[in-house]
Amino acid sequence: MPSNLEPPEQAPPAARHGWISHALATVVLVASLLLVLVYWHNMQERGLRTAEADFQSTNRQVLRLLQQRIINFELLVRGGASLQTSLPLPSREQWQRYVAGLDMVRRFPSVQALGFALDVNAQQLDALRQALPGVVWGASTPDFTDAQGRHALVLYAAPEQGANKGISGIDLAAHPGRRHAMEQAATTGELRISAPVPPILAAEDDPAREFVVFAPVYAPGRDGPHLQDLRGWVFIEVDAAGFVRAALQAFERASQLRIVDATDGEGRLVYADQDFLGERAGELDDSMRPAFVQSLRLDIMGRHWRVDFESEPMAEVRNTIPGLRTTLLGGLLGSLLLFGIALNLARTQSRAEALAAQMSASYRRSEQRFRSAMRYSAIGKALLDRDGRIVEANPAMGQILGINEQALVGTTLGQHFVDGEYDTMRTVEREALSEGAYRVTRRLRRSDGDVRHASLTFAMVPGEVGEHFASLVQVEDVTERMRAEARVQALNRTLEARVALRTRELSHANQELEAFAYSVSHDLRAPLRSIDGFSRLLSERYRDSIDVSGQDYLKRIRSASARMSDLIDALLKMSRVSRGELKYAQVDLTAMAHDIAAELRNSEPSRQVAFDIAPGLVAHGDPALLRNLMDNLMGNAWKFTRACKDARIEVGRNGEGEFFVRDNGAGFATEYAAKLFRPFQRLHTQAEYAGHGIGLASVKRVVERHGGAIRAEGEVGKGATFVFGLPQAPVAE
Repeated sequence: MPSNLEPPEQAPPAARHGWISHALATVVLVASLLLVLVYWHNMQERGLRTAEADFQSTNRQVLRLLQQRIINFELLVRGGASLQTSLPLPSREQWQRYVAGLDMVRRFPSVQALGFALDVNAQQLDALRQALPGVVWGASTPDFTDAQGRHALVLYAAPEQGANKGISGIDLAAHPGRRHAMEQAATTGELRISAPVPPILAAEDDPAREFVVFAPVYAPGRDGPHLQDLRGWVFIEVDAAGFVRAALQAFERASQLRIVDATDGEGRLVYADQDFLGERAGELDDSMRPAFVQSLRLDIMGRHWRVDFESEPMAEVRNTIPGLRTTLLGGLLGSLLLFGIALNLARTQSRAEALAAQMSASYRRSEQRFRSAMRYSAIGKALLDRDGRIVEANPAMGQILGINEQALVGTTLGQHFVDGEYDTMRTVEREALSEGAYRVTRRLRRSDGDVRHASLTFAMVPGEVGEHFASLVQVEDVTERMRAEARVQALNRTLEARVALRTRELSHANQELEAFAYSVSHDLRAPLRSIDGFSRLLSERYRDSIDVSGQDYLKRIRSASARMSDLIDALLKMSRVSRGELKYAQVDLTAMAHDIAAELRNSEPSRQVAFDIAPGLVAHGDPALLRNLMDNLMGNAWKFTRACKDARIEVGRNGEGEFFVRDNGAGFATEYAAKLFRPFQRLHTQAEYAGHGIGLASVKRVVERHGGAIRAEGEVGKGATFVFGLPQAPVAE
């Protein structure tokens, strides 16, 4: 074993792995965030594609509804044309009845008028007026200065209400947009629709827009489109905004709509929703621009309409994608949770490495302390292998056996015992070591032949892998201690004999005390009874022969004998207090104090004394002796408060658990406190306060027999307090 202690190796710092672990946790966070963002982006793209597909599907439905409404207009116009063809020229009343039967206001709210315009030129005007005397021509009768021009005079229109009342006589061909549609209808024989135009009776700059559907009417029996056979046109005037509202009134849509007439490439506006942005979208932020736009072509009656659609802004469309925000928030929370787990694992690994380093250093320090304690210990110590051979020993072990510690290595511990003792110990030792340490005292034989007593303590010592340590034995030479114990035992036997002798002497003294008490009780009372009896007879029979002084002397003799009898009773009572066997029990001092207070009040009903008795005062002791104690203390307080006007007696317990009896009576000087507990010691005369001087002495003996202590506190004229403590458990006397 080396003599110098080597400092333990410094544990490799675990902190250098900390930054790597934290960096890996950060990489995990960044990678998870990237995955979340990629997944969220893909989900958003899928949602946007789905939303765009829904948007386009909705647009196609809108387009079909518009087409259906146009078809209804076509049927309406064709019906009017059929009526005009079937009759030479229907009258105004016939036309109005026909239109009323169609219930146009309810079925076609966007149609402003259904009428017939007559194809005329300037030469036919006078003849027309003569042929139709019932027609009220409007104030805007056209100027027929152009003899070659073709004109379309409104013969009648229904319903005749609002703006339609003045429509008769208006030349529909006066507006280029209507003229173009009428000419196409006349030359092709098909229905044609006009470009967006202002209402018939409105000014050109009127913002309202409508379109007019024309159906050519030819002379009866003519099938082909021959201009010479043209009679006129059945037309309907349609409000563009009303047309869109009526077509889409039962269809819920979130997109904005615009209809543009793109037939001539000029892009004339037919209708636009109020919130349709169009070219203004370029002035807005990306989040406020429509997410999707689409333009669909609608070919109707010789014209090409472009129907433009705009979706909601991109921000609102994203909000409608189900689970998009939840996915992002969940992904972020999951990334943070994953980062927290990775960081926690990194910190746990760092702490584990630090703890392993600390444990390794602690193990080395523990081994150093063990070897130092073993080497410098005054008690012999040796490490044994499983066969009981000494692997290592300290110098104290060599001193005990009288052999150098190096020479002990390799020897068996058993060979150093007195023959036979170690072999019988081996089996017991193996069984005891499995449960803990094993201690035994055996005799060792030193190298010089001296036999010594040794205390051996065996304990398991597990070694490292490959080492053969099995147990540690501590050997302490207890020869001198055992000799000293033998001497002590001899002294104890002598002391026990002395105690037995003293006990017998004490028993004998107690017997003598009992005999003395018996003598006092019987032998001393007889003379007292004689003195008292003869004094009484002398006073009664010879009263006339004895003068006043003699009578006074006899009275004093009788009083002294009575006082002597009381003193004997007090001595006997104090003797019984000291000699009786204690019988412990739980005693309710509160109830006991209330009983004593009642007895004191009954003894002197005329006195007014206030008692303050605390509740829950419980002591452990002899009930009879504790009653004697409380009788004396409370009786004393009752006696010494006789001169007080507002007498008060208090029984309670202080903060230290001690009981006390306090009064506001005569009190006493502090320097006389110790004198109060001596037998027959009094601080007042018999005339002031009657008594024998035995009560407080009995109180002290009761308290001391219970293992407690009592003290008195007081001040002259301000009362006295007696404080006593009683143990909670019985005390051996």
